Amino acid sequence: MIYLDYQATTPLAPEARTAMEPWLGGPDSAQFGNPHSPHRMGRMAAAAVEVARDQVAALFPAGGRVIFTSGATEAINLAMRGAGGPVACSAIEHAAVLDTARALGNHHELSVTGEGLCDPSQSLAEGTGLVAVMQVNNEIGTVQPTAQWYARAKEWGALYLCDAVQAYGKLACAEADMIAVSAHKLHGPKGIGALWLRDGVELKTVSTGGGQEQGLRSGTLSPMLCAGFGAAAALAADRMDEDATHIEALWHRARELFAGWELNGSAEERWHGNINLCRDGLDVARLTSDCREVMFSAGSACASGSGRSSHVLRAIGLSEAQAKSSIRLGFGRYTTLSELEAAAERIIVAASQQG
Repeated sequence: MIYLDYQATTPLAPEARTAMEPWLGGPDSAQFGNPHSPHRMGRMAAAAVEVARDQVAALFPAGGRVIFTSGATEAINLAMRGAGGPVACSAIEHAAVLDTARALGNHHELSVTGEGLCDPSQSLAEGTGLVAVMQVNNEIGTVQPTAQWYARAKEWGALYLCDAVQAYGKLACAEADMIAVSAHKLHGPKGIGALWLRDGVELKTVSTGGGQEQGLRSGTLSPMLCAGFGAAAALAADRMDEDATHIEALWHRARELFAGWELNGSAEERWHGNINLCRDGLDVARLTSDCREVMFSAGSACASGSGRSSHVLRAIGLSEAQAKSSIRLGFGRYTTLSELEAAAERIIVAASQQG
């Protein structure tokens, strides 16, 4: 099988797996303690958590703190529900942001251009307390002007939340008041993420219980998941330039291979590990079936099976038919050029057989 769905999840880095293994903790191990227990085993586990916290924090701006969560969705909910107040969010945000904004009930959506960019010159509604504009879009890969949005939010006296799930460990982190990330998008384990809070930002507690995570998030932390996340973050920091060079080469080759297919979203203001393509009349369900040895996506994994076309593609002006005739290919650190070329050949041949 050839895996080209890096926006949905990434392969676990061997280094992250190695960091996790001691904390699986069988009955003969000294490494299965609860990190919130005061005894020696608990303190050992707590120390591993804090090492991981420092590793994760190293990729964020200085002057903030890391709250571990079960993933970016929980981090986003903690930020949005904890901040309170009217929300402004871009029309191409992940469902974790859009659905939470709708649930909170007092929000408005910010428009995007046909290139998939959210213009920071547009007005915010009076009284907006929180602005949410992601750094890299998960479906089309466009990179938003986060520095300008942060400045814009400050002008309006609002907090700025950035979903940096697709950017963390790949690009320099955005300037923001709050940043949500997820370990499994940078070769860490599933089931853990983090919310970064700038110093001075205070949130209401929305998860009651033990308050283990600095009083804001309750629940026992997994030293194993924390260790894997930390190792993945440290590895991403070390390899950021190397990974970017590799991905840039794959992007240029993909553009050559899919010449004649329409690119969705800006080619320049974009993370080049994501290529979202449209071919008029393409039956994506049939293509997926015909290319079952190639793992790619028709959109966000979180919305798969819903039957809905992509809200992101509709927001940038594609028709319903065009949105349903688009595919997303995602590649990264462990993708080889030969894999990309073999996958492209299978996809192009299968698409041509549809007429």
